Amino acid sequence: MGRFHRHDDGTEHEHDHAHDHDQGHDHGGDQASAAALGDHTGYATGGERIQVLERIFGENDRTAAQNRADFAANGICSINMMSSPGAGKTTLLRETLARIAGTVRTGVIEGDIETSLDADRLAGFGAAITLVNTGNGFGGECHLDAPMVRSALPRLPLADLDLVVIENVGNLVCPAEFDVGEYARAMVYSITEGEEKPLKYPVMFRSAQLVLINKIDLLPHLDYDLDAFRSNLRVVNPGVKTIEVSARTGEGVDTWCDWLQAQLTSFRPQAATV
Repeated sequence: MGRFHRHDDGTEHEHDHAHDHDQGHDHGGDQASAAALGDHTGYATGGERIQVLERIFGENDRTAAQNRADFAANGICSINMMSSPGAGKTTLLRETLARIAGTVRTGVIEGDIETSLDADRLAGFGAAITLVNTGNGFGGECHLDAPMVRSALPRLPLADLDLVVIENVGNLVCPAEFDVGEYARAMVYSITEGEEKPLKYPVMFRSAQLVLINKIDLLPHLDYDLDAFRSNLRVVNPGVKTIEVSARTGEGVDTWCDWLQAQLTSFRPQAATV
């Protein structure tokens, strides 16, 4: 089964996902054209594909607006937390919940294709946790979209929350292409992934308001050029905020929590107008 994707230039296309998502994947620019939805002339079904694209993204964007309105009506700041598989976002989120427990009423929407492994790891830190397995009714997608997030909202005590963290499915492309109704986006990047990732996966890096540079404790042990990564990041997202963190040692986690608090502060005046 194919999947449809938007590029950072606004074009969209479909491709097969028979490959392994654990390695990440880039969609390239070969499908892009001046046409609003991309060049589908290579397919005999090109016209039908464009109609399907319009329906898929139309449904998603309408549902994202509903999610955003529901979050705002309940005074909830929502953060879409994205990364590749294995970048460490669940471990970082555990450390985060341990620090903000008792001060920020937090809910988590945990997204995975299968299993409750990550959701189980987040239990016991005072947050309300709800799981979305995309393999259950959502085609086993490699990302969360707005309808998936909406399906999770009735399972959260929205009236009693200040913050909802949406931990997206681990993937360096697809999650960045779907608005789920979030207030802001934070990306967790591990230095073990290599310096070139912003150039190879620009949609993800460009969409984030914050890039958390994780596993920084490994820097002395790796042949890794942090300055080169920062230079590549500036190419695709000039001026984006970055925080160096280690979910294992706790370095930078308090600064990340401060950023979350700043999002709560900036969100509240907007929520008050809803």
